[in-house]
Amino acid sequence: MASVAQIRSRYQNSQTTNSTATTQANRRSRHRALEDQLASLKREHDDLRCAMYEAGQVQRRLCGPRHLRAGFYEFASEIFPVRHLSGDFISLQRIDGDLVFAIGDIAGKGLLAGMFFTHVVGMIRREMSAVGDPAAALASVNRDLLLSGLEVPLTTLFVARVNLESGELKYCNAGHPPTLLLTESGEVEELRAGGPVLGAISKASFENGTARLRPGNTLLAYSDGIPECRNESGTEFGAKGLLNTVRAFSGSKPSAMLFSLLAAVENFAGRGHREDDVAVAVLHRFHDGKIG
Repeated sequence: MASVAQIRSRYQNSQTTNSTATTQANRRSRHRALEDQLASLKREHDDLRCAMYEAGQVQRRLCGPRHLRAGFYEFASEIFPVRHLSGDFISLQRIDGDLVFAIGDIAGKGLLAGMFFTHVVGMIRREMSAVGDPAAALASVNRDLLLSGLEVPLTTLFVARVNLESGELKYCNAGHPPTLLLTESGEVEELRAGGPVLGAISKASFENGTARLRPGNTLLAYSDGIPECRNESGTEFGAKGLLNTVRAFSGSKPSAMLFSLLAAVENFAGRGHREDDVAVAVLHRFHDGKIG
């Protein structure tokens, strides 16, 4: 018969073995639970990324075509959100044979700005279709934003209506960076007439400006993500960098000017990361019989 000491030793060993087995089983169970939770989080993350990507694609389609030819005119545009959804937007539509385009910037970026994107673009299209006049349309949009009862973010906006027969252009600028009218000789006119940013002043007044897009001229509209882009040392691309680039490609096809400008901004930024959305739109009028 085993001694008392042996019995005690065997009992303690069995207890230790059972405890170790239980501990290991609990660890495996917790590990499996953590793996399941991580897998679930990954699926939710992937679903969210997919939803945001799809929302971004819808945003782009709402902006209208990236490229359009109409008679002796050619239009190109692009938006580049710093995140999946953009606060910058472009709108393009035809009204009674005229070409109407808008470019704007909703304050902020990401989901908050993206949620107002569809609302603001829809208002611009509706008002331009209803009244046809840029200043009157922006006054209506501004009023409706302030009457909505929502804490709407401030929005800058440039709207232009171009008569494709004469090249006459009527526009209104609501606090947006000035659109540039470039001539073949390299002269630049800044289109600034308009009013304040939208969503700030309830009884703000807006006025139209006029210009003419002659054969060989180019209209360049952009958001502040272009001049305010910074390089690694914190220096901004600025109005000078913008003008130097567009003058170098004056007279080029709109898509060539657009992507040349974007490439210049990216090269300037270097390893620096963009901190703001970017939108660019280019409209060029070719000489008769010289469509590129």
